[in-house]
Amino acid sequence: MELKDYFEQKHGLGVLSTCDSEGKINSAVYSRPVSVENGSIAFIMTSRKSYANIQQNPNAFYLFVEEGKGYKGKRLSLTKTEESTDQVLIESLRRRFYSEEKEQAMSPLHLVYFRVDRERPLLG
Repeated sequence: MELKDYFEQKHGLGVLSTCDSEGKINSAVYSRPVSVENGSIAFIMTSRKSYANIQQNPNAFYLFVEEGKGYKGKRLSLTKTEESTDQVLIESLRRRFYSEEKEQAMSPLHLVYFRVDRERPLLG
């Protein structure tokens, strides 16, 4: 199953891990990525630690655990390729919306694209 189909069909918990230029690691809960036609994926990111790290070090790791019994999911090794601040595009891709106060605190949003360097199952 292609990643586009996988992330459209599966629900669960995702964790994006990034690292700054000094090697300090950060992990944060992230929703399912947006799948792009060329096989890349993208995350909508706020201007916080994960986004700051990706500006210093383009490598990231995404771990996704599917809902349900057992341990099913994916592990993706990623490299940042580009980003966009096109708010119209970002709004069209969003799945969640928050209170006006929280939305303002999250601004601006960034759409960060990643090449999938390696895909592995959650276990094995």
